[in-house]
Amino acid sequence: MDTEAQPTERDRSSRPSGPGDTPDSRGREGRSRSSWAARITDWLPGGRITLTLLACLAFLLLLSTFVVQPFQIPSPSMEQGLRIGDRVLVNKLAYRFGAEPRRGDVVVFDGTGYFGDADYIKRVVGVGGDHVVCCDEEGRIEVNGRPVDESGFLYPGDSPSTVPFDVVVPDGTLFVLGDHRGDSADSRDHLGSPGGGMIPVGRVVGRADWIVWPSAHMARLHRPGAYARVPAGGGPPSPAPGPVTAATGGDHG
Repeated sequence: MDTEAQPTERDRSSRPSGPGDTPDSRGREGRSRSSWAARITDWLPGGRITLTLLACLAFLLLLSTFVVQPFQIPSPSMEQGLRIGDRVLVNKLAYRFGAEPRRGDVVVFDGTGYFGDADYIKRVVGVGGDHVVCCDEEGRIEVNGRPVDESGFLYPGDSPSTVPFDVVVPDGTLFVLGDHRGDSADSRDHLGSPGGGMIPVGRVVGRADWIVWPSAHMARLHRPGAYARVPAGGGPPSPAPGPVTAATGGDHG
């Protein structure tokens, strides 16, 4: 008679696993990790394909909300660099970690209560503390006493401005102009409006960094060197903008 003890089920489960053994608990754990995905794919029409598409959409939504956002150019106010229908990528992190908009940056901002109830895209000409004047004897805009050569990006045939102005930009705001000065509603058009034509930095959505469509017009948007050479502002203090009301007229762009 065979007297060797046969291992019971409990004995088998309590034995140390050998090098080639796969504990049953690991199998159960693996099944529990994947069961939620299996239940979702069984419930969704289209199964895994639909789940993958939804995950991609969620990722794009998060990307658009916090990192980059596409923006379509609605008007000719930034020609010839940005044309109607162009799509640009707006870097929403550019000014989120202590950095501030700089002269020459192309920014998208919410103009509600200042320019109109829409998003706009313009070039920053003056930042807080800057003294911006139009124009010097040669017809150039001066920022903090230095003339700025804008010929590299102004619309052909346009002058820097046909509207004279002499402003000091309050801290925390921006003075912005379109590159197509003859077809742009910008800070010049709202000098007498609440806010004095200035845009609060807090209204800036982000910096336009790339033209991504159409493919033939794809390009990186660079800050002009002429603005980089402007000295820091030190003009006399200017009163902060008062309460604002919605402006009327102007282009959305």
